[in-house]
Amino acid sequence: MANLKSLAKDTALYGLSSIVGRFLNYFLVPLYTAVLPAATGGYGVVSNVYAYTALILVLLTFGMETGFFRFANKSGEDPKQVYANALLFVGGLCVFFVVFGFAFLPQISSLLAYPDHPDYVGMMILVVALDSFQCIPYAYLRYKKRPLKFVFIKMLNIIGNICLNLFFLLLCPYLYKVAPDTVNWFYDPDYLVGYIFVSNLIMCVIQMFFFIPELRGFVYRMDKKLMKRMLSYSFPILVFGVVGILNQTIDKIIYPFLFEDRREGLVQLGIYSAASKIAMVMAVFTQAFRYAYEPFVFGKNKEGDNREVYAGAMKFFFIFSLLAFLAVMFYMDILRYIIAPDYWEGLSVVAIVMGAEIFKGIYFNLSFWYKLTDETRWGAYFSLIGCAVLLVLNIWLVPLYGYVASAWAAVSGYGVITLLSYFIGQKKYPIHYPLKDMAVYLLLAMVLFAVGEAFTIENLFVRLAFRTVLLLLFVAYTVKKDLPLRNIPLINRFVR
Repeated sequence: MANLKSLAKDTALYGLSSIVGRFLNYFLVPLYTAVLPAATGGYGVVSNVYAYTALILVLLTFGMETGFFRFANKSGEDPKQVYANALLFVGGLCVFFVVFGFAFLPQISSLLAYPDHPDYVGMMILVVALDSFQCIPYAYLRYKKRPLKFVFIKMLNIIGNICLNLFFLLLCPYLYKVAPDTVNWFYDPDYLVGYIFVSNLIMCVIQMFFFIPELRGFVYRMDKKLMKRMLSYSFPILVFGVVGILNQTIDKIIYPFLFEDRREGLVQLGIYSAASKIAMVMAVFTQAFRYAYEPFVFGKNKEGDNREVYAGAMKFFFIFSLLAFLAVMFYMDILRYIIAPDYWEGLSVVAIVMGAEIFKGIYFNLSFWYKLTDETRWGAYFSLIGCAVLLVLNIWLVPLYGYVASAWAAVSGYGVITLLSYFIGQKKYPIHYPLKDMAVYLLLAMVLFAVGEAFTIENLFVRLAFRTVLLLLFVAYTVKKDLPLRNIPLINRFVR
């Protein structure tokens, strides 16, 4: 239990930047959907460009985050040399990417179907290169157990980005109307989408200065033998990382190409992406858990066999995932205001997208069997299978059913690889997961969700109150079954 409490504490600390940051970024969603109406497809452009960025980020980091944790925690390895190797390798890739990208900028812009906006692509190149390099210092902060600095830099980046977006998308248009001379020397009212990328680039550059202490104090020398072993370990992680991110972004990348009218594709993509933002509560929780869980697992592995701890972590992850699902679905009447009303037609995909995120989180928990046994090739196999399922279903069904098909394709892709990882993992690295307990929680959540949807209550406040009671029933069962109040120190102190 002490180990799980430590994990929960780290999850809360590391997750602060993700949870609060994503919450603050929700303020950008109504802003984007307000200034970029659905019919323009502008938000579709933003989603499409950032989908490419997410894919390239995985390519440039090359699985070195996980590789760094693995080798920095290995007996006999010098953590600073492992860190230096990771920095030099990822940094070299990023420099090559920037030089190559700008050398062929017109050709790349045309290939991505943005021939009129090479500036979008150029900013994307710089942003993804900086983000990729900064992933290694972020990993080093996690290894050194410095969550406060980690959170500070993350929050600075997020808040700064929000402020710049508000400046370019709200303040500048206002000043352009009432006092044009103050902004017309740099502001173009027709460049709204571009200013979203400008804001991101500015904060990436500023963020770099805060990593200066993490880039000093050791010798920049590559150990070739160590590098070979790190690459051998990290390459399969790169493969399934690429395919894994394709599972999240392939629909947004190919979506505009699945329609004869590219503009219509961008319009639908914008609606789908905006609605999916409401489901990102699940993604935030998964990311927060991942930040703490990865160094936790590799660190505990040095102490011996801790499979019981891993099984417990899976159970609590699943419980709180279901709680997040119920909370989002029960309060949809409020959360839908995150996006502008002309995007509400896409709300039907929220529950489906959250289901895909739950599968994704379970798969992440299961994935440690091949990471701990150094059989990372299995991750590559699973990811390739999942991507193939997702890609085929998108190409086949999206032209017929639109973005709903994309959401179900994500559920199918993650569902398949979750099952594969579980059954093969039980043979390679058996862990006794509490499947019966998890099944009971799943059944309870589904019954409560069905009851909440079945009763049509016209009055908003009464409807929300009824659904709150249903949510509290799930919480009460969890407290009674697995989180007795006497085990919570603060409450126990008052009880005594």
